Amino acid sequence: MNKKFITYLYALITMIVCTNVYSAESNIYKQTAGAPMDKVYPAVYASLEKARFFVVFEPQISKNLQHFAEKWGDNHNRNKLDSIRSMVFCHAWYANEVSNKDPDMLALCPLRIGLYEKQGRTTVVFSRPSVIAANSPALGVLQEVEADIIAAIKQGMKGL
Repeated sequence: MNKKFITYLYALITMIVCTNVYSAESNIYKQTAGAPMDKVYPAVYASLEKARFFVVFEPQISKNLQHFAEKWGDNHNRNKLDSIRSMVFCHAWYANEVSNKDPDMLALCPLRIGLYEKQGRTTVVFSRPSVIAANSPALGVLQEVEADIIAAIKQGMKGL
């Protein structure tokens, strides 16, 4: 009986761990191009704006972090990233739709993506709004927003 119980417990733990790993991976959309930031950034920017997601703020995060290099010493940029940037953007029609369905989901507005470059390769990361909105009346709208943003990222990175 103990052997069956241990086998059952092991199977249950394995299933829980695998489910958590899968969930963590699906929270972030990630795409990498074999191109530097100065090629990827303007291409993704233009693609987002073509999809009517207008960029309202462009933090150059690595420039800001560089000011702390001396203070942080060995803890500064341990991943040796060449560049870190972000785009903050909004689509007015979607913002209105979200506010009509669930005003609390305006916590997602404006949306953002992060970009980082390492050794000439640039990665775009995007937190999927559908994960946060899983139990929201605005889920359908945010799934559409998410799909449009991912399509814009793919289009912008196409051929890079």
